[in-house]
Amino acid sequence: MFDYINGFHDTANAIATSVATRALRPQHALLMAAAFNFIGAFAGTAVAKTIGAGLVDEQTTTQLVVASALLGAIAWNLLTWWLGLPSSSSHALIGGLLGATIAAVGTGAVKWDGVVNKVLVPLVTSPVIGFVGAFVLMILLLWVFQHGDRKPLANRFRRLQVFSAGYMAFAHGSNDAQKTMGIITLALYSAGVISTVEVPVWVIVISATAISLGTAIGGWRIMHTMGHRVVELEPVHGFAAETTAATVILGAAHFGMPVSTTHVISSAIMGVGTSKGVRGVRWGVARSILIAWVLTLPAAGLAGGVTWIVLNAIGGHTWFG
Repeated sequence: MFDYINGFHDTANAIATSVATRALRPQHALLMAAAFNFIGAFAGTAVAKTIGAGLVDEQTTTQLVVASALLGAIAWNLLTWWLGLPSSSSHALIGGLLGATIAAVGTGAVKWDGVVNKVLVPLVTSPVIGFVGAFVLMILLLWVFQHGDRKPLANRFRRLQVFSAGYMAFAHGSNDAQKTMGIITLALYSAGVISTVEVPVWVIVISATAISLGTAIGGWRIMHTMGHRVVELEPVHGFAAETTAATVILGAAHFGMPVSTTHVISSAIMGVGTSKGVRGVRWGVARSILIAWVLTLPAAGLAGGVTWIVLNAIGGHTWFG
């Protein structure tokens, strides 16, 4: 269920810019994003291993901890979806896992080196790289095509956006689907179903299926925010933002860093908007997005911790094992 909600919550990450610039019809964009999300989920398991064994001591994890983490993350995702804020599903899950673990066994079970190196450092650096990279690429494209006719160039980049949107959807699947793979693998390990924290093939398949089905539903509230309210996008802007963000996300996935695809694509959109000048970005909307970024980890952590306390008090161990 978390993976499914992740899919429709983060649909905008893959297709908001291509829909906003009319490079793709919404229905076609959804189908393409769902397909490439599914394919991208098979790109590796480095991020899944980080979630499953790199953030908390898997020996102390129980089924109730995993359930509480997921419920906390789902609650935060649904709230931010309802408000139309592109918050991070990745950090919601990580926050929920950390909060539930701390509530259950204390801070000693948290692998702080992993949290700092794999979560907090990329949390800060990946949006910066996305912003700067998109800004530089946008300036380069404007310089190269400065003497081109506006309308033919717009049509050309509108066609190119079909490829950049597919690239972005593939990158989204490669990083986000792995987070659910990791939490399911952690649940299987804590239940004694598997002996090592290695992702079974069937877990990859069901995670890929769930996120692609969620993506096919479409998260229109957040898509409107990212596609229209932050920056007025033209096809060249959408191409630059998607290409930059997808490259950053795939690089992070290779190194097992569960970065926020939402943070990266949002910052890339702000980067291309800034190429028009400071007034090219609606900073009031951007500020609301930044607040959601900052709040997600602690809010989801609190939700996960409170959920564990409540479930534990009413006998949750008998339900979840």
